[in-house]
Amino acid sequence: MSPDPRPGRSSPSPRTDAARRMDAFRRSETPRRVSVTSPRTAAARRPRYPATREIDEQTRLGEVYMRSLLRTQFRLALFVCTVLACVVGGLPLLFLLIPELRGVDVLGVSLPWAVLAGLIYPAFVIGAWLYVRQAERNERHFAELVERR
Repeated sequence: MSPDPRPGRSSPSPRTDAARRMDAFRRSETPRRVSVTSPRTAAARRPRYPATREIDEQTRLGEVYMRSLLRTQFRLALFVCTVLACVVGGLPLLFLLIPELRGVDVLGVSLPWAVLAGLIYPAFVIGAWLYVRQAERNERHFAELVERR
């Protein structure tokens, strides 16, 4: 055995705790699990603002949300108005292209007047009902989007 180079020590230097753990790790068949944690467990988190607050305070993000809702509702209104305009505008064109339809009588009233008086108004009511139904669906989807954020 060689003499200890450090004065005051008669035995070989004691093994460090880390060296003993490393030897035990190498000898064991299954490695020991070590849990690693962050020293910043109580770190401050960024405050989370609900999207409704963004909308209420009229921030840029709130403007984006509102613009998307308004754009969706506007597209729906344009679609419904276009369909109804095509139906109402198409009737005179239909009677112009097929003149035999102008001479047909339904219960003593000519067909063009019967269609205008009896079928156009129910079409408007159905179109309005479908519009309201779809607009409410759009608003529900918007509310879900805002709540998810």
